[in-house]
Amino acid sequence: MKSMTGYGRATAALAGGTLTVQVSSVNRRSLDLTVKIPDDWESLEAEVGVRVRRVATRGKIHVDIEFTPAKGRDEIAWNDSAVSAALDKLAALAITRRIRFEPTTELLWQIAVSQRVATEVPSADRVRPELLAVLDKALREFAAMRAKEGEALFVDFIERIGVCRRHVDAVLERAPGVAPSYRAQLLKRLREAGLELDVDDERVLREIALFADRSDVTEEITRFRSHMEQLTALLRSDDEIGRKADFILQEMGREANTIGSKANDLAISKSVIELKNELERVREQMANVE
Repeated sequence: MKSMTGYGRATAALAGGTLTVQVSSVNRRSLDLTVKIPDDWESLEAEVGVRVRRVATRGKIHVDIEFTPAKGRDEIAWNDSAVSAALDKLAALAITRRIRFEPTTELLWQIAVSQRVATEVPSADRVRPELLAVLDKALREFAAMRAKEGEALFVDFIERIGVCRRHVDAVLERAPGVAPSYRAQLLKRLREAGLELDVDDERVLREIALFADRSDVTEEITRFRSHMEQLTALLRSDDEIGRKADFILQEMGREANTIGSKANDLAISKSVIELKNELERVREQMANVE
């Protein structure tokens, strides 16, 4: 089991600087991949995507690839001739317009920045082997973190499924007493209404039989238990879990609703409420699973 939350980072020295790759992800129902990469290396973006998809199938994943020039290479380097040419043009324009021209430090700074010498970035072909190697290293760290968080989620799910099982067992233990309790209440109300009917009266037996049939939750409990076993097996498997688990949890919620509506018993209703609350917690946590 893998979480959809993860982070990985790796660096490597290149000629003229340092390459840094960071991979991070958060929850998303499908795979949403974004890659930030220097413009000169955009041709490598497709290969980056292929490698990311080898380790992740769901989540909003962001890959940040940066090249930092070596110390001293990123110092300010002006193109003096270009700055001088720009000033001369501005001065000539001012004379033509008969405007007094007195360059300020702010103007000089703006012109100098616009004419700054760009830091040389290695070509895509040259950097490709190193970039992919660093990316793979970051992805291994990224996948390891997702796996570790997945282990913690697995423990939490198993504990919560155990809680659900205890609530279902409580319902099953209580269920056989629902019909007899209803029979006793029915006879009591009849007596209070002045209607003395024998317990073996056909009308009483028919009413009790109908109630017992309507309130029988045996099938729902059997299906719910089956879903719990399916979910547990899925959690222990190496398959993609998220989407399959969503479907199983949806079915478990449907069975729980049916049990609650059919039981017509206060104790069972309380157990069903707790069961549904626990299912919602599992569903919320399952949103973190790939």
